[in-house]
Parts: sequence; C-alpha cells; structure tokens
Amino acid sequence: MKAIRDFAKAGGAVLLGLSALFGLSASAQAQDIVIGQVGPFTGLPVPDAIQINQGAKAYFAQVNKAGGVNGRKISFFELDDTYKADVFVAKFEEAMQRKPLALISPVGSASAKRMLDDKLLDKYNVLVMNQVPGADAFREPGHPHLFHVRTGDKEELIEIVKHAKTLGVLKLGVLYQNIPMGASGMKTVADEVAHLKDMQVQGVQGSMDPAQMEKAAAEVAKIGAQGYIVIGAPPFSAGGVAALRKLGVSQFIFLLTDTSPGLVKKMAGVEAGRGVVIAQVYPNPNGRVRLIVREFQAAMKAAFPDIETYAPFQFEGYVSSRILVEAMRRVKGEISPESVAKALRAMGELDVGGYRVDFSKGNVGGQYVDIAVMDQDGKLRY
Repeated sequence: MKAIRDFAKAGGAVLLGLSALFGLSASAQAQDIVIGQVGPFTGLPVPDAIQINQGAKAYFAQVNKAGGVNGRKISFFELDDTYKADVFVAKFEEAMQRKPLALISPVGSASAKRMLDDKLLDKYNVLVMNQVPGADAFREPGHPHLFHVRTGDKEELIEIVKHAKTLGVLKLGVLYQNIPMGASGMKTVADEVAHLKDMQVQGVQGSMDPAQMEKAAAEVAKIGAQGYIVIGAPPFSAGGVAALRKLGVSQFIFLLTDTSPGLVKKMAGVEAGRGVVIAQVYPNPNGRVRLIVREFQAAMKAAFPDIETYAPFQFEGYVSSRILVEAMRRVKGEISPESVAKALRAMGELDVGGYRVDFSKGNVGGQYVDIAVMDQDGKLRY
C-alpha cells in the first residue's frame, strides 16, 4: 500500500510538471478546446488514471505541436476523485466550470453509476469519451453523450469462458463483487456456460471488506473448480487473487482487463500473480505489428522519454484521445458536444492504424479482445 501511495504522489507531481511542459494548462485560452479527466490519481486503483493521463497527454502534445485542431490548441486538465463516488460527483461539477468539450476515461464502477444515476450528462453539456470499466450496466441503455471505445466486460468474459474451455476447464468458480459490474459479469458467465456443452459454473459474491473477502474466497475455493474468474473493481480482483492463492488455489485464475498486472503484483505478490490470465481490450502496447501501436510508442517516447515499457492504460488514454480528435476534425462548423457526437456516429468503421471502432450502430465502438498471461516477472505475455 505504501508503494502505491508513493507512486500516486510521484505521479501527481509528474502530471503537474508535464501540464506546464506541454502547454496543456488548466486555465485555457478562450480559443482553446478544453478536454478534462476526472479520475483516481491517488488511492487504489493507482496507476490506472495516471497512465490514461500519460497516454492522453502524449497525443494532445503531438496534436498541439502540429498546430492543433483547425488551428485551435487543446488545453487538457485533470482532477483527482480519490476513487470515491461522492468526490467524483464533486470533481465532475468542478470540471464543468471549465466548460470542457469532453472528459476522457473516468475510472470506477461506483463513479460511473453515480454519473448516470445523478443524470450529470443531462445537467451538463459534455461528452464522456470512454469509460472504465466496461460493464453492461453503463452501456445498456447508457447515454447519448457517453461513448465507449473499449470492448465491454461482456465480450471479455465470453472470450475468457471460451479460452478456459480450450484449456480443458469444465468447471468454473466465480468470485464476484457486490457492485453492478460484478452482478452483470456473473450473469454473462452463467449465460455463456449455458450455451456450451459439458461446462459448469458456480459463483460466490464478495465485497472489499477483508473478513468478507476471506470468507467468500474460502467458499468459492471449496467448489473445486479447474479455473476461477474474479470479477470486480481492480482492488477487489487483485485482492481476490491474493486470497485464493493464500488458500492454496493453484488452478487458472482469470481477470478482466481493468486489473493491471502491477496491481496484482502489489496486492498478491509476483509468485501469486504468475500464470494469472488477464483479458485485454487493446493490442499489446509494446508490440510492433500494428501501425497505431508504433505511433503510440513514438508519441510516448517524445512525451515521456524515461518510460521504457508501456502499459495498456497508457494506450487506452492515447487511442481514446485520438478518436475524439479524429471526430473533432470531421466537424463542419462549430465544435460542440453535439457536433462531435454526430461526427462519431457518422464516421462508420474507423480504422486507426489497425485498431477499429464503429459508432454507427450505437455508442459502443470497440470489439477487440485478446488474452495475456502474467509471467514470472509479473509482465504480460500475449
């Protein structure tokens, strides 16, 4: 926990310095296009929001260096919600005082629920470009101003179940958190297993309370499954890995993409994380095959020369920002939340260097899912 807090403090200092370096100041000029990010820059699940911020900053710096969007620079700011829903609402409203066109990738199931339940996207005229996590609860029906770049949890879990079966897993145990993404995720797994022959599933609900987590982990371990899926917010999922491994569970453990290998290492340890399977909704950010990955790496190298290995959340910030700017460039006339939303839907299938999104049929654009495994060093192997 101390290491995470130290990382968050250091990350916050770096973000402030980089805002000045790239000219992405919080106090925008009148002609600037204002984009914001409200997320957990301190507290768990650090470093997700920090890495999203780095990817977005790398791209916006590139855009500004090239002259901006139709001659207008992008001013980018961030606010820390400390991973608390009430603080998220307060910071969202604070962000609205800066009149942003859009917010990039809020993080947190509870925060997303409050954003929709409190009708913040009806109260304020702003787009939200991408949402972490990708629970169906935030997509169906979702909101006309909430666009999802990443593939949803449903598609990830379907792929996990199929992958588990190819590994010979015929009995699955599911440890799921008592939040919307946990409940909807459990239903997705049960529905997919029902479509497959010779496969069984049994789930146990848990919470972040340590005693309750230990009890739920013990109950799900008794199922005697050949593989286990943990569904919940990143701290819950990483904590679930730690609890299951502590109980002697050596079978396959599968996680959704939101839980970074770094968090698993911090909460469960490198040895416990070895062999953990994590679904991925973006291409390998350290690969060389796709053009967009190489372009992402070039932007990151220019903005953050000290970073040598790139994280999926950095790519997420980069690609979400890039798709937003692509839509802005296609607007004829005034750039506004309404005109950008219209442009996103009118683009049809957009191929961004080998990564495709399509908002023509709804507000969910991405369909990419891959599988990666944590190695003995805690790094992802695709």
